Amino acid sequence: MNFWFGLIYFFLMGMLAACSAPKQHSPEKIRNIVFIIGDDHAAYALGAYGNRDIRTPNLDRLANAGVRFSRAYANAPLCSASRQSLLTGRYPHATGVTLLRTPLPDSQVTVAEHLKPFGYHTAAIGKMHFNNNLSHGFDTLIERKAYQNYLTANPPAKVPDSIAVRPPWRPFRDPARIWLNSEVLPSEYLDKDDIGTFYAEAAGRFMEENQNNPFCLWVGFNEPHSPFNFPVEFRNKYKARDMKLPQGTEEDDRWIPQVFADLTDEEKKGIIASYYTSVEYLDKNVGLILDKIESLGLVRNTMIVYVGDHGYLLNHHKRFEKHTMWEPAVHTPMLVCAPGHFPSGIVVESLVELVDLVPTLTEALGLTAMETTQGKNLMPLIMQQNFVHKDYVFSEFLADNKAMVRTSEWKYIFSTGKRDMAQGYATGNPPPGITHQLYDLSTDPDETTNLATDPEYRGIVGEMQNIMISHFRQTHPNASRIPESPSAEEQLMAFCEPPEGDEDPNTR
Repeated sequence: MNFWFGLIYFFLMGMLAACSAPKQHSPEKIRNIVFIIGDDHAAYALGAYGNRDIRTPNLDRLANAGVRFSRAYANAPLCSASRQSLLTGRYPHATGVTLLRTPLPDSQVTVAEHLKPFGYHTAAIGKMHFNNNLSHGFDTLIERKAYQNYLTANPPAKVPDSIAVRPPWRPFRDPARIWLNSEVLPSEYLDKDDIGTFYAEAAGRFMEENQNNPFCLWVGFNEPHSPFNFPVEFRNKYKARDMKLPQGTEEDDRWIPQVFADLTDEEKKGIIASYYTSVEYLDKNVGLILDKIESLGLVRNTMIVYVGDHGYLLNHHKRFEKHTMWEPAVHTPMLVCAPGHFPSGIVVESLVELVDLVPTLTEALGLTAMETTQGKNLMPLIMQQNFVHKDYVFSEFLADNKAMVRTSEWKYIFSTGKRDMAQGYATGNPPPGITHQLYDLSTDPDETTNLATDPEYRGIVGEMQNIMISHFRQTHPNASRIPESPSAEEQLMAFCEPPEGDEDPNTR
């Protein structure tokens, strides 16, 4: 009897202890997505990526609280193509959007459309570059027209006449020193009235209105795209004289667009100062969104992503634009944060692409993957379960019939060169014809020496061409129509034609 009494006693005491012990709450699941895009924001122009001359405290705190990808690449150095690729998780030639003004086809499925059946409230605020009037799955669309209506209903404060402001943006009609804001002039607005602040506050209102619903919010800021906008309060934050001016090589001279030929070193430094100021203004507005997430108590169930849609050259290779395959143009910041779910303060060095983000979002939310995506889920990298992701990354700029593949060591760029440079960046030289570029990034990270014509590297060129052709054949919707001819050049020439048809080379 004593044995059974003791056994029952210990069982009852155990049950009592279990009932009286404090309950261990499992962490909240990731429910919301906040996706923030900087326009033309290069990875090198961010404190978290090692730039000690620029102030980006809010993006830096996002990096410290989450995961920073040190080798993330845009799939096109062009706003419209890159953004639609981001939204669909598909390469530009697969979305059908490879040129500046191509509308996103309604047949392409966006992540917003994918999330709707799961009860998600969706919003796109700011620059989306759909190039049409369709919503593409977003319940709420707040773009530039909404900002203009806001200014009409709420006349902005007048800036004192003593403060010089930036003239209207007239790219290619005015000299480059003007439309690239070499005088480091602010907009005609105070911070409270400027467009980036308007978008950040609209994002905050959407989150507040939907804090009890699962939501997917995309915010596309205009900054730091030229004319490198910033409000009056941000003037004089960076001085032209303090800016470091990258120097190119003689190899770059052949490719300098005529619109930049007359810029002085002082003007070039002024352009860099304007860009840095615009980045700091962007960072301030990212901070407004981060603060709103915290104030609403959404930190533990929200995944935050920040990327640049691509990079930008600030006199790298002697030019001021993207539209190229140089590292500063295609290497983009990518920050992913979900406190309590993802590690904090880690750096992922694997090669990744922007198309990888859509399958990552659906995996993080625990939802069915999009069948149409061509990207690869980043969650094993984020959770440090794997450190190998892709053997190469891919980018294309088909306005110039150009494509790139980059491995850890090599970068290969192919172009048909059938005309001078497009979108207003003509060099004035004759069309170069078929062009091959090969760079050994392990010994030449600044891409100063093209090895493609050196017989010693003929085998490497062939290997990189095979990678590019294989990639096109796996992802291009028209691959079956392109013969597998013996000539790699013939195949690449066909794949590097825009699916939309040729674009006027003078299109801006």
